[in-house]
Amino acid sequence: MNHSIPVVAENADQLDPAIVSALTRCLQEEAAAIAAAAARLHADQVEGALTLLERCADRKAKLVITGVGKSGIVARKIAATFSSIGLMALYLNPLDALHGDLGVVAADDVCLLLSNSGETAELLDLLPHLKRRGTARIALVGRADSSLARGSDVALDASVDREVCPLNLAPTASTAVAMAIGDALAAVWMERRGISQADFALNHPAGALGKQLTMTVADLMVPVAQLPSITPATPLAEVISGLTQGAIGSGWVEDSSQPGRLQGLITDGDLRRALRDHGPERWPTLTAGELMTADPITVSADLLAVEAIQRMEHNRRKPISVLPVVDEKDGLLGLLRLHDLVQAGLA
Repeated sequence: MNHSIPVVAENADQLDPAIVSALTRCLQEEAAAIAAAAARLHADQVEGALTLLERCADRKAKLVITGVGKSGIVARKIAATFSSIGLMALYLNPLDALHGDLGVVAADDVCLLLSNSGETAELLDLLPHLKRRGTARIALVGRADSSLARGSDVALDASVDREVCPLNLAPTASTAVAMAIGDALAAVWMERRGISQADFALNHPAGALGKQLTMTVADLMVPVAQLPSITPATPLAEVISGLTQGAIGSGWVEDSSQPGRLQGLITDGDLRRALRDHGPERWPTLTAGELMTADPITVSADLLAVEAIQRMEHNRRKPISVLPVVDEKDGLLGLLRLHDLVQAGLA
């Protein structure tokens, strides 16, 4: 018996055109459903929903999102999106809410209720309790004339003509539309609140995105305490010893008249070029002052690490693998190595 697993073709041109055509049709149908939903939305209802969300943020309240089944899964995603952009949001299982979890809902909160039919029993059971608490309600429903829509302060029409499912049963187009409306609400809310990259980064400290938006040169540099200094008069043999010490691969030259001030930088490349340009007879007399780059490109400790990478990559004089980190008086704070940026996943 052959139990081999079919391998996906590396070249899309090798796929069966009928399969590609069917997938394209499904995607186009979902895209059309989203476009139709955009045309159905009423400006006053959209504005009402955004006003409630802004009020929620102003009062430092919560956006509580609930739904059952596939709508519940969409609700979780919308809650995660809003939390990530700075509006405190959570998913509330409606059945659990009716058995005690309703305690997380406060009067200043806003509740977003998702239901394709607009007649989901668990959500309808929640409505009177939300009203009693004075909690504002936004319904995201597939039927604008449903009980859930009538019982809410704002109703957003997420109806679709039919599902992409060939049986017109599995939630497909309807969930795509609900998800898209949730994403659109989040995007417009971000615009109105003026959410910046720095604001976004506060909730994304991990991963490549968070590192790019938050990690500074100070987070990655080798501190000056771990870097033995070299003077301009240091002979070649001691320079080599200093460069190999601690496996840093570079050394800084300290201004003899101003301790702690950077006068120059010596890298492995500087050393190789000096040995190439001077004959062996000169090597015993070479000093750090003759080897160093006297005006190295420097960066401040608070510079974003990704910006430091750009300075390394776009230097026209020569490739840069090490950047001295200095204060406003050219006092050395540390060295930033390309190696450390690579290890951090930034380069």
